[in-house]
Amino acid sequence: MRTLLTLFGAVLVAGGAMGADKTPNPEMILDTTEGIITIELFQDRAPKSVANVIRYAEDGFYADTIFHRVIPSFMVQGGGFGQDMVKKPVGEPVENEADNGLKNLRGTVALARTSDPHSATAQFYINLVNNDSLNHTTKTTRGWGYTVFGRVVEGMNVVDRIARTRTQTRGPYRDVPVLPIVIERASIRYPEPESVEE
Repeated sequence: MRTLLTLFGAVLVAGGAMGADKTPNPEMILDTTEGIITIELFQDRAPKSVANVIRYAEDGFYADTIFHRVIPSFMVQGGGFGQDMVKKPVGEPVENEADNGLKNLRGTVALARTSDPHSATAQFYINLVNNDSLNHTTKTTRGWGYTVFGRVVEGMNVVDRIARTRTQTRGPYRDVPVLPIVIERASIRYPEPESVEE
């Protein structure tokens, strides 16, 4: 499965794909109540967004947050609410990097935001299908799009299982899983340094 996803990723970033001579990207591992999801972080293509997500992960922010918005054939969104549906306090927003050439294809991960293109903080979503309408087109309020900063390299079956969960409306929020799907821990795995041979 990982080989197929890796091949998919090579197509995904065509025109700016990571070459064999480049350092591998770090990964974010999400331990969830549905299983483990491993996300490759495109630090070369979305450096500000990746640094932002890494900071939240390493600060323990994502622990005990939930996937609070699940829409089949669209995306699953999480990383901002506790099980009580109270939004966690966040830091300063990050600059939109959706003009990096990466597309909102199935399995990619992007930062969620408000109508302000440069308002993304901690929340992210995983695309369940190719969502062309979320891609960057122009540097306008309507055209900025959503910054893709990674892709699922292991655990897309977990994401698909999350997408099949029953949802409900809780207060002002729609598409909330009936049974909480919790991110128990988020950790960052950095690539091993390459050895130097004589």
